[in-house]
Amino acid sequence: MASTKPGQRKLQILQALAAMLEHPKGEKITTAALAARLSVSEAALYRHFASKAQMFEGLIDFIETSVFGVINQIVENEERGVDQAHAILQMLLAFAANNPGMTRVLIGDALVNEDERLQLRMNAFYDRIELACKGALRLAVTQGHGVEADVAARASLLVSYVTGRWHRYAKSGFRQHPSDGTGVQLSLLLAA
Repeated sequence: MASTKPGQRKLQILQALAAMLEHPKGEKITTAALAARLSVSEAALYRHFASKAQMFEGLIDFIETSVFGVINQIVENEERGVDQAHAILQMLLAFAANNPGMTRVLIGDALVNEDERLQLRMNAFYDRIELACKGALRLAVTQGHGVEADVAARASLLVSYVTGRWHRYAKSGFRQHPSDGTGVQLSLLLAA
């Protein structure tokens, strides 16, 4: 363990935690199980993280940085509001598909019996996603697609759709791909 740089060890711990989350029916995720997976002591984990909650916060940081970084790129690169909304939804579904363990964090499944602040932080994440959808839909309204009075309801519907796809993916043991059949569904959701 001493041969690894501190930043790399933190990353290894988070990667191992994310990998453990990919097994929804696997062992309960404890610091003892995580330490065993990494072949280190629990004390070694606590040299890098003050608590298991802090480890989950590291995963949430990764999720937020990844998702909102891409959303900012989408907003910069897509001129049409409908295209922005479509790209945001596709990215959210692809993120889950590429990060199954993180999907359990996204839906709150991995946060059950953990510190309440973690779920509050994920709720704030959903609010930010909805805000991004509202921005795209408002732009679409200025471009003649939809009406302003529907923006909030449509944004909420889009977030509910994505979270539903995430839930289905996680509850299927990561067999039901989150973007299966979404081409027609997204077209219907984004139709004026």
